[in-house]
Amino acid sequence: MVAPGRDPSRSSPPASGDIYSVANMITLLRLLITPVFFTVLVIRDGRYSLIAFILFVVASCTDFLDGMIARRTGTVTTLGKVIDPLVDRLLIAFGVLGLYVLDRLPLWVVVVLVARDIYLLYGAWVLERHGLRMPVLVIGKVTTAVLLTAFSALMLGQAVSVVGVTPLRIGQYLMCAGVALSLATAVLYTFRARRMLAQSKAGER
Repeated sequence: MVAPGRDPSRSSPPASGDIYSVANMITLLRLLITPVFFTVLVIRDGRYSLIAFILFVVASCTDFLDGMIARRTGTVTTLGKVIDPLVDRLLIAFGVLGLYVLDRLPLWVVVVLVARDIYLLYGAWVLERHGLRMPVLVIGKVTTAVLLTAFSALMLGQAVSVVGVTPLRIGQYLMCAGVALSLATAVLYTFRARRMLAQSKAGER
């Protein structure tokens, strides 16, 4: 299983040497927000649930923002390509662990999601050794969106209620869907990665 990257069959902007680009600064901001978000999240006080939710949403939005800015301004950097997915995985890991501390996620969900991310990063490393990058699949984007929405709802917990339905209950349903999608995505990426490696080795002969 591998972490998705840009499709190697498509043209991509050359890597820039400017490590102090706007996109990299936004990624750094997301990295700084992550421990603050975790600290606020694990405080067992309903008043902090909304603050943790806002911090998580801001951090999640910067994930899409930095990539868009880097591509549109031609400031894609080698450093950005490395740290961006690592910061993303760190944000999700902190969110999962925080929700477990608050008893809003069972341990098995934490183990599955964290193990999946380790598997993704290892797979990306294997492909990089062969000069390959995994193209993003639609199901991967859907999985990320579902998980981020589930995390956000679980963070709100029972702070609000709409027609008797709390974000906590919605988050629980979305998390089940997110875990199922995560496992399905892992399987699809694994088969895709094996095919890419086989084609690469065949081309070297």
